[in-house]
Amino acid sequence: MRTHTNNPAIAALRARIALIEGDGARPYEVLPFGIAPLDRKLPGGGLALGCLHEVAGGGNGVVDGAAAACFVAGIAARTHGKVLWCVAQADLFAPGLEQAGLPPDRVIHVEAGDDRSVLACMEEGLRHGGLGAVVADVARLPMTASRRLHLAARESGTIGLALRRWRRQAEASDFGQPTAAMTRWRISALPSRPLPVPGVGRARWLVELVRARAGEPFDFELEACDGSGHLGLPADMADRPAAAGGGRHSASG
Repeated sequence: MRTHTNNPAIAALRARIALIEGDGARPYEVLPFGIAPLDRKLPGGGLALGCLHEVAGGGNGVVDGAAAACFVAGIAARTHGKVLWCVAQADLFAPGLEQAGLPPDRVIHVEAGDDRSVLACMEEGLRHGGLGAVVADVARLPMTASRRLHLAARESGTIGLALRRWRRQAEASDFGQPTAAMTRWRISALPSRPLPVPGVGRARWLVELVRARAGEPFDFELEACDGSGHLGLPADMADRPAAAGGGRHSASG
C-alpha cells in the first residue's frame, strides 16, 4: 500500500487538524481573571487566548442574558485593541458594556441579518489578526462553524467569544449540543449584597464553567465586572474555607 507521509497536502491537513484539536500548536497564552481561586481552576491559570469560548445566560431569560453580555464585555475589555462585536439585532446597551469596562470607542459594531451572517463576520474578524477580541451574539452555534472559528482564532491569536442569547426559549436547548469551544460558561444574576445605607450594591453573578478542555467544571458566586472589566470576590465570601476551592459545589456540565 502506498503511503502519504511525504504528501504536502496530507501534511497540511494534519497541521490544520492539530490546530483545531489544540495539539502540536503554539502554547496558549492566557488572560487571567485576577481572582486566584478562579484562575487556579483554569488550565494555564486563565482564559486561553487564540481560542473560541462560549458564554450563555442562565434560566432567567433577559436578565441572565444581560449578565452574560456584561461578562463577555469584561473579558473583551481586558484585551488590547479594538473589539469587533457582531450581532443580528441592534439591541446592545452601550452604557452597560461601558460599565463592564468596554467603552464605545473600543467597539466596532457589525449588524448582520442572521446567525449565519454573524458567524461569517466573526470568522473574518478573527482571521484579521489585528483585533483584541471578536464577539458574536448568536442563538445557534453549529459544530462545523465552531471548528472554523476556533481554527481562525488559533491562527491569528485573537480570542473569540460566542455570546449565546436566545430570542425564543425553544432555542435554549441548542446550548446542550457539543461545539469546538475551549470553554463553555453560564452566567446567572444573583441578588446584590445589602448595603448599610439605602442604595443598590454591586451586582452579583453565579459564574459556572460548564465545560473546559483539560479542566473540570466549577462555579463561583462573584461580584459583577467593574469599570476595568474585572470580577470581584465578595467580601463576605473571601474568608470562607470554600472560597479557596470554589464558591459552591461544582456545576454539573
